[in-house]
Amino acid sequence: MSYNDIIGTFGVGLILLAYFCNTFGWINGKGKLFFLLNSIGAALACYASLLINYWPFVILEGTWFLVSVIGLGKSFGTKN
Repeated sequence: MSYNDIIGTFGVGLILLAYFCNTFGWINGKGKLFFLLNSIGAALACYASLLINYWPFVILEGTWFLVSVIGLGKSFGTKN
């Protein structure tokens, strides 16, 4: 397994973990942990996509990262 595969797999794993935990009610979908997992996961997946020059996923994961960071910032203004 190459470096970009490891980085991408870990990133996508974090995104899926956040989704799974939210779906089963283990974490709040508007909480800090949810947005933190998504932010880190999307950043890693974006980086891995950049390493292999796959621009559709660079755009997708970059957008996912930005939206998650905005959500994380907004979550600091609420009680979660």
